[in-house]
Amino acid sequence: MERSPAANSSRAWGSESVTPREFDEDDVRIRPKERTRPRTKDRPDYSASQIARVIAVDRGRTTCLIEESGLLITAMKSRELGRKSVVVGDLVGLVGDLTGTEGTLARIVLVTPRKNVLTRTVDDIAEFERMIVSNVDQIGIVIAAADPEPRHGFVDRALVVAFDQAITPLIIVTKCDLADPREFLEMYSELDVKSLMISRGSDLDPLRKELRHKRTVLLGHSGVGKSTLVNALTQSESRATGVVNSATGRGRHTSSSAVALKIDLDANESGWIIDTPGVRSFGLAHVERDRVISAFPEFAAAIEHCPRNCSHDEENCALNHWPTLSESALHRLANLRRLLAEGAK
Repeated sequence: MERSPAANSSRAWGSESVTPREFDEDDVRIRPKERTRPRTKDRPDYSASQIARVIAVDRGRTTCLIEESGLLITAMKSRELGRKSVVVGDLVGLVGDLTGTEGTLARIVLVTPRKNVLTRTVDDIAEFERMIVSNVDQIGIVIAAADPEPRHGFVDRALVVAFDQAITPLIIVTKCDLADPREFLEMYSELDVKSLMISRGSDLDPLRKELRHKRTVLLGHSGVGKSTLVNALTQSESRATGVVNSATGRGRHTSSSAVALKIDLDANESGWIIDTPGVRSFGLAHVERDRVISAFPEFAAAIEHCPRNCSHDEENCALNHWPTLSESALHRLANLRRLLAEGAK
């Protein structure tokens, strides 16, 4: 009876007359490559894509305006952009269905270079930088004369970003029928920054004049009246409004996302305002230390006499002995030192 291969193998290993089989390269199994098509460095050419401006971003869907035709397109970010953010104000390239028909969806395939960006960190120790809007001409720093109380720290932080990005700042004080904000605004009297005071039912023509032919982003804490102001300027109720919590002194978030709205001032003139959600904090961890200092131009002459690598909060700092600092400048100096201590790079 013939032995099975297994038996022969067993006998062979135990026998001196039979040598074990030697393996060679023919016995090695080679797994075929998953990709049968060679990769290419060529990328799609989107130079002919339709340029449009982003006017709203909400839960992965982006509303874009083709400015030449006035057509609104709903789009989503393409995979080619990766993690690159798309924000209100961006000029983007669109491909796909550009009819604007309800239910259709185009793709955003490129974001053109931005002339400026308004960014913040959640606080001054956070490393995550959050972009709010881009390509704006003016930032409306909205504060309330009361309910909630205005804060110099917030205004100074917003001015730092505005000066750093070459965005014209405009301080807008609402609820002036509740309190007189002139003492608060005195701190900024030496700066070339315009301010407007608005009361309930007051004439908004001075504000409309400042918004003419500009893209203005409104930035402020919750409850200061940004959405109420937007509704009055656009003569609509497109933005929900809220009230201030009497216990915390803070407002309730009523706007969940940024949106750009056109303001028709007369037959031939218009402007754009961008309403943003109320911010609880406005960190400057993403702004370098020297750029923070440059946002306080009234101290430039004194700082030239500071010792090398001066922290501007030490005994031999020239700012401690500069004779021409007014009372308002002293308050601003305290804010500068606090911002530098809180985390500016």
